[in-house]
Amino acid sequence: MRKFFISTVLLLGLSMSVNAQKRPPAPPHPSKSELISIKSRELDKRYNQEKKLILNHPLATKKMKRDQMKALNEKYQSQKRLLKKM
Repeated sequence: MRKFFISTVLLLGLSMSVNAQKRPPAPPHPSKSELISIKSRELDKRYNQEKKLILNHPLATKKMKRDQMKALNEKYQSQKRLLKKM
């Protein structure tokens, strides 16, 4: 009886350690629309951050700021168009 009890406890302990080593299931992949919306939010955030840096730059002249904003807007629009094509 004692050997049976010891072997049962040992077998139970081994099966628990095997179950503990299994990986959790992988998280589901985002859908295409979710992925696009995430990328769009990142793009908007980066655009606003760069815009704020350009407009608050202490040494840039108005013409320099205007040129930089024009380039930033063109870049932003082209990236938005690429996201919409996906």
